[in-house]
Amino acid sequence: MGDRRDVEFISCLLPASWHFSLSPVGCPRVLNTTLRQVLVVGVLAAAVSLLYYSVVVIRNKYGRAYRDKRFHRYLARVTDTEATDTNNPNLNYGIVVDCGSSGSRIFVYCWPRHNGNPHDLLDIKQMRDKDRKPVVMKIKPGISEFASSPEKVSDYISPLLSFAAEHVPRAKHKETPLYILCTAGMRILPESQQKAILGDLLTDIPVHFDFLFSDSHAEVISGKQEGVYAWIGINFVLGRFEHTDDEDEAVVEVHVPGSENKESIFRKRTVGILDMGGVSTQIAYEVPKTVSFASSQQEEVAKNLLAEFNLGCDAHQTEHVYRVYVATFLGFGGNAARQRYEESLFASAVLRNRLLGKQVGVTSDSPYLDPCLPLDAQDEIKQNGQKMYLRGTGDFNLCREIIQPFMNKTNETQTSLNGVYQPAVHFQNSEFYGFSEFYYCTEDVLRMGGDYDAAKFIKAAKDYCATKWSILRERFDRGLYASHADLHRLKYQCFKSAWMYEVFHSGFSFPVSYSNLKTALQVYDKEVQWTLGAILYRTRFLPLRDIQQENFRGSHSHWRSFSFVYNHYLFFVCFLIVLLSILLYLLRLRRIHRRMLRSGSSPSLWMEQGLAPQKIPGAL
Repeated sequence: MGDRRDVEFISCLLPASWHFSLSPVGCPRVLNTTLRQVLVVGVLAAAVSLLYYSVVVIRNKYGRAYRDKRFHRYLARVTDTEATDTNNPNLNYGIVVDCGSSGSRIFVYCWPRHNGNPHDLLDIKQMRDKDRKPVVMKIKPGISEFASSPEKVSDYISPLLSFAAEHVPRAKHKETPLYILCTAGMRILPESQQKAILGDLLTDIPVHFDFLFSDSHAEVISGKQEGVYAWIGINFVLGRFEHTDDEDEAVVEVHVPGSENKESIFRKRTVGILDMGGVSTQIAYEVPKTVSFASSQQEEVAKNLLAEFNLGCDAHQTEHVYRVYVATFLGFGGNAARQRYEESLFASAVLRNRLLGKQVGVTSDSPYLDPCLPLDAQDEIKQNGQKMYLRGTGDFNLCREIIQPFMNKTNETQTSLNGVYQPAVHFQNSEFYGFSEFYYCTEDVLRMGGDYDAAKFIKAAKDYCATKWSILRERFDRGLYASHADLHRLKYQCFKSAWMYEVFHSGFSFPVSYSNLKTALQVYDKEVQWTLGAILYRTRFLPLRDIQQENFRGSHSHWRSFSFVYNHYLFFVCFLIVLLSILLYLLRLRRIHRRMLRSGSSPSLWMEQGLAPQKIPGAL
């Protein structure tokens, strides 16, 4: 009976065609009693081993790369300062010329071959020469100065292009895109003069340089485009376009533009930017959810302020589609605001003197009292050939009260400076960076740049304004302020502090409790230019070319590893299906074997007893 059970154990695991050829004589008893268990344990061990390799080993190998991405930008602070290896054949290059109102600057960027992951953007960095200095050059005057002689523009810009040609390897010139983008100075020129200047560039540059330069590579960009490029550049440097599974990373729910019927997605929270220059102030931030409008007129205005674009290399993929609000306010820069304020003071003083028969401000002995100047600071303003004398009273709160009407706010909902439409900001889940005057106002004199705290800022500003001018001068002489702070900064710090505060809290309606504003001059010790965002946006389809080349090569080891990483879950499913099929097959054989045992005497028993198999009645 024992031998028979042994044979049954074996036969239930083997094909039916083997049942009559197996004899216990050929197998030791110990092997027969444990063969099924050994096979099952072996299969399970193999499954566990493969699962361990796939989940643990591969996850460690590739998952670490994703975890390290959160530190990538911090490490880039070191690697970005190294000299660019121009002997590396896998490096690509790109050139952007920023043609501004006061001059033109050329920036050379470089990036390695794309990693093959269509979800990732190009890793673009600013090129550095052998001395580790950024490859940047500036010339004066601005390109708009050649409006009356456009035929001289190519000669004007030639030194910049020659400078870039010396740094980009000669073998890479033909595949290096060149973009000439003109801003403020060119925008104010008539369209005919703009076309004449651009036409000269498009005609002459290809004759003397063999960069990749087509008609669409030279244009006058709008303030909206410039703002979008600046927003892209900042967020790229901060790593906000990278994908993450890290629970510590801040994320937002996004309604992807153009896909209202699809579910929302969650991705990294991007940062908004506030930039207050001397003449204008600009704000740009992502609007993650679909916006609504109070009126059809507001909707029409919003079309000029909202930009929707895809940063990904595949136009059909929506994970890098962004909706960004960009608004520029001329006259709201620090210097322009002070000029508007002085014009208002002058007009008010003249009218008051006429009505009251006084001579306030006419002489230095009876100056006009200005609450926006530090205590006892003296100043002069000129209007229409007339001079008015000022003396500061250093009243910060009164200064704020006086300049509030300059915000030109309206009672309409969802509006900001000048009554311009502004979509709602999710203050509890947002982050902003303040540049230029936002940084100078908080750091140069008050020494509190970085994380912005409204209560601490107001206290510091009040104390500064109320400090006598003689004491401020003494502190300045002792070098207690920032190295680049000058007497002009000291004199108008009180006004600009009040102006910055009002623009941020009254104009843009940020609550005084808002704690996610960082004022900065640089990001990771680098000044981020809008040209970085421009090159990133305009080369966004290049990764698709690299991916197609990798697909064509097929056998490339990097592509194989990339394919396996992104398909190992499919491998798991296939493996489990095969394993389940084997187990089901074995169970089916066992069921067949048991059915045969119930139907009559086992043929294998007859074989064991050395008898001929009996015929089954009715069998043919």
